[in-house]
Amino acid sequence: MAITLFPTRNMQAEVILPASKSISNRALIIHALANGGKMTKESFGTTLRNISDCDDTFVMVRALTEMSDTIDIMAAGTAMRFLTAYLSVTPGTHTITGTERMRHRPIGILVDALRKLGAKVEYADEEGFPPLRITGGKHQGGRLEMPGNVSSQYISALLMIGPVLEKGLSLTLKGNVVSRPYIEMTLGIMREFGAKAEWISDHELEVKPGGYQTTPYLIENDWSASSYWYEMMALTEDENPCIVLPNLFGKSMQGDSAISRIFQPLGIETIFETNDKGMERVRLTRTGTPCDRMDYDFVNEPDLAQTLVVTCAMLDIPFRFTGLQSLKIKETDRMAALRTELRKLGYDIKEQDDCILFWNGEHIQPQDNPAIDTYEDHRMAMAFAPCAMKLGRLRINNPEVVSKSYPGFWEDLKKTGFKICR
Repeated sequence: MAITLFPTRNMQAEVILPASKSISNRALIIHALANGGKMTKESFGTTLRNISDCDDTFVMVRALTEMSDTIDIMAAGTAMRFLTAYLSVTPGTHTITGTERMRHRPIGILVDALRKLGAKVEYADEEGFPPLRITGGKHQGGRLEMPGNVSSQYISALLMIGPVLEKGLSLTLKGNVVSRPYIEMTLGIMREFGAKAEWISDHELEVKPGGYQTTPYLIENDWSASSYWYEMMALTEDENPCIVLPNLFGKSMQGDSAISRIFQPLGIETIFETNDKGMERVRLTRTGTPCDRMDYDFVNEPDLAQTLVVTCAMLDIPFRFTGLQSLKIKETDRMAALRTELRKLGYDIKEQDDCILFWNGEHIQPQDNPAIDTYEDHRMAMAFAPCAMKLGRLRINNPEVVSKSYPGFWEDLKKTGFKICR
């Protein structure tokens, strides 16, 4: 399936973003551990408020409530990492698998770490990759070392099972620690549920044994999803655009809340407000002229990189973005995908050292009537959609991929005045 987008010229609306899937999936795992691995939809539905309705959270809910012999998490990388650790401390034997792409995303570092803690995890097919056959049980825990530059989801998966290990967990991260805000998010949610978990130095984490307590918990809306509205604010022809985004917190535990700071040089101001019901919200306005060049290290916010690469290209702002090493093992090789699709639009983006994307303003001949491929990657679809505001129209293939994190994205565009034709 494909759609063609025609932009709105009136960028003024209130948009209800989806709940954070990063927070939702952590809260679900912790809630299940607090209940001894026994969970029903009713049990978390009354405790966890504003759960995300995206694909990644749907597969997590299904896995935790059904606990089938074979658990298919489809394309949800977060679910694969978190459930691998969760199943290792939960009684029973299960096989966890996913899509073809998921079966080629490495997981050996996490499996090795769990085995060192005493877990029984076997590869059901290719060494180092899903599917996995996991037999859960009680484990001693203790001391563990692993590289700090691996996916923060590996680290978070281990931290979250720490309180149910008999000796807790002492985790040392060697070398440079990437995506630290996601680790902070995990620790913060763990503490909300009664765990004792903290940094004891720049590279050492300690989780005390003692389990979790069930507690009511409100999940914030998704700052990552807000990035596409920031992008639209930067690209719109509306002279006085204004977008209001409810249930985004000024003091957020989401690392991607950095988007409010990252878009400042592009002329977008973020105003934090509280409405008459006491709910926090964000108001976006355009107040300045975009910068002439942009340089940024995305090591702590890799999910925002696609948005900024596309935004800067469409504004003809040269850039150099570093810290992108994790983009190659996401839903697709996002660095290659960005370069391929932007070439269709006439932008020759360069890659360096598997972790840098840069553009010095080089243009090439664009395709006639280009169609953007989405590579089974939700962020490719959403990062490119605002390009219609500069191009006048844009064709996007397989737009349904947005259901992974933002199922209502296309409907929200239509509510703001976009026209979408199939």
